[in-house]
Amino acid sequence: MTQYAGLIGFPLGHSVSPLMQQAAFDHLSIDARYKLWETEQAALAQVVAELRDGSKLGANVTIPYKEAVLSLVDELDEVAGEIGAVNTIVNRDGKLVGYNTDAGGFLRSLRQEGDFDPAGKRAVILGAGGAARAVSFAMARAGAKSLALTDVVAEKAHALAADLERAASSTQGISTRIKVVPSGSGEFAAEVWDGDLIVNCTPIGMKHSASEAKSPLEAGLIPKGVLVYDVVYNPSETPLLSGARKAKARGLGGLGMLVYQGALAFELWTGREAPVDIMIEAAKGGLRQGA
Repeated sequence: MTQYAGLIGFPLGHSVSPLMQQAAFDHLSIDARYKLWETEQAALAQVVAELRDGSKLGANVTIPYKEAVLSLVDELDEVAGEIGAVNTIVNRDGKLVGYNTDAGGFLRSLRQEGDFDPAGKRAVILGAGGAARAVSFAMARAGAKSLALTDVVAEKAHALAADLERAASSTQGISTRIKVVPSGSGEFAAEVWDGDLIVNCTPIGMKHSASEAKSPLEAGLIPKGVLVYDVVYNPSETPLLSGARKAKARGLGGLGMLVYQGALAFELWTGREAPVDIMIEAAKGGLRQGA
């Protein structure tokens, strides 16, 4: 029987996940198909419920539903529960289990592609949604010295800060300083200039979005030598990364995070080791073809 996995989110015009995951299925001769399940808010609960069907392996979850699906799954993996966001759902005999593979995918990309060790470093996180939750918890767990959080919805940034501080108080070894700063403020600019890493966890600059040609940070605010990580992977050079290059900062796009989190999801669905090199080439091919 052909099985199915897919991506739940809205919009999905930018995604190369079908090319990447299908290449992995085909390489290992797994009879499975990966689909785009573009979902309006009103249909989210029904689409998630349909994952219980025996033909469904599960799903990836992207913007804007990584937090919304928390209440729609039957069980949360410990990491997903701590982060408060789910980006992978696995169908285990009709029971839906939520995982977060973004955190592991981000750290692997940061270390391998960015040659950046978070331990003792200062980071500024743009956005406070599902991706920001994964990145922030990953950075704190990896020993970051400080995290400055900002979001256009201040309440979201404060909620994330509270969750991080709660985790730090209950988990030995986390001593990261957590601070919420208003975007566009002098305090925000000071954190950026003192930082070692800037991570864009918003969809600003994403292809096929309303903010496609925009950057979440003015180029003039980017200090020379800092690492700018944009979780947006399509286009390959976002307006933010273009600004980083002009500022003589280091820039890294989100393709690595996409592939590594996708590989972890693939392994959860199939129990097989993901062919990461095949997935990388398929994703890069999709971007070259203008996905």
